[in-house]
Formats: sequence, structure tokens, C-alpha cells
Amino acid sequence: MADTDTIAAIASAPGAAGIGVVRVSGARVPAIAQALLGRAPQPRHAHLASFLDDGGALIDRGLLLHFPAPHSYTGEHVLELQGHGSTVLLDLLLKRVCALGARLARPGEFTERAFLNGKLDLAQAEAVADLIAARSEAGARAALRSLDGVFSQRVHALLDAMIALRVHVEAAIDFPEEEIDFLADPAIAHELDALRTQLAALLAETRRGVRLTDGLKVAIVGRPNAGKSSLLNALAQSERAIVTAIAGTTRDVLRETVSLDGAVLELADTAGLRETHDEVEREGVRRARAELARADLVLLVTDVAHADVDPDLLDELPTHVARLVIVNKIDLETQPPRAEMHAGLPHLWLSARTGEGLDLLRAELKTRAGLGSGEGAFSARRRHVAALERVQTHLDHAAAALAATRAGELAAEDLRHAQHALGEITGSYSSDDLLGAIFGSFCIGK
Repeated sequence: MADTDTIAAIASAPGAAGIGVVRVSGARVPAIAQALLGRAPQPRHAHLASFLDDGGALIDRGLLLHFPAPHSYTGEHVLELQGHGSTVLLDLLLKRVCALGARLARPGEFTERAFLNGKLDLAQAEAVADLIAARSEAGARAALRSLDGVFSQRVHALLDAMIALRVHVEAAIDFPEEEIDFLADPAIAHELDALRTQLAALLAETRRGVRLTDGLKVAIVGRPNAGKSSLLNALAQSERAIVTAIAGTTRDVLRETVSLDGAVLELADTAGLRETHDEVEREGVRRARAELARADLVLLVTDVAHADVDPDLLDELPTHVARLVIVNKIDLETQPPRAEMHAGLPHLWLSARTGEGLDLLRAELKTRAGLGSGEGAFSARRRHVAALERVQTHLDHAAAALAATRAGELAAEDLRHAQHALGEITGSYSSDDLLGAIFGSFCIGK
């Protein structure tokens, strides 16, 4: 069990129906409930109660519900007080509960206790915050699937397969003096290959989950006067960026959040990429290049005349960042809107000024943002991606060790580190600092 002290907070303020909730969790809940109701409450039963202050004056009338441990959200005794009125009345009710022996909860402490008491794993706990903060229907549905354990089940399946492989490898290195090279057993290589394939699929889905949770971070880059700001305005359907015929108009990063049928995009219009002696524009180019490294997707805006050479501007882009070439200004070249692959990169031909081909771009952006990724799509966080990338690195090292030198001890050590990194996702391995950072970002009362 978690801390035995009793915590309380306003779980939700009055909404459209004028209903607010004060939630209490901990060992003193039965005594607090009896003091407020005047008798011991019946478990999981809604009692109509008059909530009185310590002087006997009426605070509010509402419902009192008691959920005895361990059958509650936190795994402890939980009390919910549902009142109507205003935040002032909820504050008075909260003060009364604290006078009866509770203390104010820290941000996320209810969900932290649920995690510590085994009601949720860490990925499910984070899904609670993701559900509350969801900015789209797709994001909310994905968070619900993570809360239901879809993501955790995938992680545990990978963890089980990794443990089985560790057992196989460590059993093989226990017989160094045998004439048979157990590490050369094809079954080990087969298990490792299957594990890496399973991991790659989970990593791809986790990245989609991050995009559903955080939104797709899109950097719009290209040479000066290619139409980057016009494209931002077209996607945002407003005149957010200044558009002129003068090259170098955009000097800083301009950000705009756009929703396309529930897909959230974080657009960043950047300064034109070119060598310049203008100190202000040079700083804008530096910021544009920094934006590239943070993006999930880079839209390289060019035109028909430069479509073959401008992709070279992306040569220094990190390999994990997706690229999409936008061939703009087709209205000036009498070119039809279309999508095609060219030199290994997807190209979309359109006109930001007239809107021709924008439907192709919107459809592509919705797909890359995670819409249409299937009923099994789940929410995820960037720390989950980072953990899975570490797992991938360790598995790659283990495969290289086994293939090159049959170095079983090195492979076993990499597998151990991979298992540790995987356990960080669900909380099998977690530090106090990690837990503090995660739950400290929650709302009070959750």
C-alpha cells in the first residue's frame, strides 16, 4: 500500500450541471465519512447528506459515496462528495474534510497511489492525464485504450519474449567448456530476430501514439519565397503569416495549431534557408534548422524549377524525421495536382495560392498524424519512444555480438539493459525522480 495518510482535493469543479466533486483517499476515510453523514455509510451506495461545518452550519447538500479498500481507484478507502453550487462551497467542503484529518493532495497523488498500490501500471497512469488533456476525439479514444491496458499488454508481451531469450542465452553461456557451441543454436538467432521485428512494430505504433497525444509537429522549410507562409495560411485558413514577394520576409519561427478532422497539427513556418549576411535573417535560418530536429515531419516547400535540387537542403536532417516535398505554385506552370514518389521522396504538387492539391496534402497530414491507424491505436509519450529506442539499440548490439564473436556475456548484458529500459515504460523499473516528474504534471485531484 502507499502512504497511509489521508489526502483530499477538489476532483472536479462545477460544470454545466452545477455539480462539483471533492475526493478523499486514505485510512481516515471511514471516520470522515461517518462524521459527515452521521452514521457509517453503506459501501458503494449513494447517500443524500447535509454537509455541515465544525460549528454545525450547513455547507451544502449532496451525495456521499464510500468505496472501501482495496476496491477503489487508489486501492485505499476512497470517499467522493458530490455537491452543487460554486467553487466557494467546494472550498468550504474541502476545508471541512481537512479539519477532520485529511491533508491537501499533491498534483497527481490520487493516480500515483493507484500506481503504487498496483491498480494501474505507469503507462496506464499516464493515460489518465492524456485522456484529460486530449485535444481531439482520436486522441481521447487512444488514451482510453492505453488506460484499458492495450499499450501495456503489448509491452508485457515483448517483455515476456525478451525474458525467454535471456534465459536461452544465459543457459548457453553456462557451459563454456562443452564442445558444443550452444550460442550457435539457430533458435537463439531466430528468437532475437523475432524480438527485433516485434519491437520495430511496437515502436512504430508508439510513435503514432505520441502524435495522437501531442499532435504532429510539422516544420515548413525551404528556400526564400517558395511559398512557405502561403502554405501555413492555407492550412490554417487564416492570414497568420505575412506574405510578400520580398525574399526573407519571415525572420522567426511562426507557430500555429491546426485541427484537420480531429488530427492536431503543430505547424511551424520558418525562415528561408539560404546563406545571408543579414544578422537578423541569419538568426532566423539558425532557428529554422533547429526546428528541423524537433519535427515529426518536415514539409520542404519548393517549386517546379527547383524540385530536383531543393531536397538537398534536407541532407543534414536526422534520419528519424519524416520528409515530404511540396512542389508549390503549379498554377504558374499549368501543372496538375498529384502525388508521386521521386528520388526516393514523396512529392505533392499543389498551389497554396489557389488551393489546388491541398486536399491531397490534408489527407496525407491526417494519415501521418495517426488518424486511420486502426481501432487498436493507443496513446503514448515521448519517454516511451525514447525507452523503446534504447531497447532497439541494445538488441542491435546483442545481435552483433552473437553474430561476430559469439560473445554470449556481452549479448546477455545488452539483453539485461534492454529489459530494464522496457520495464521503465510500465514502471517495473522506475526511479523516484521519474515518478515525481510524471505525476507532478497531473492536475490536482487526479
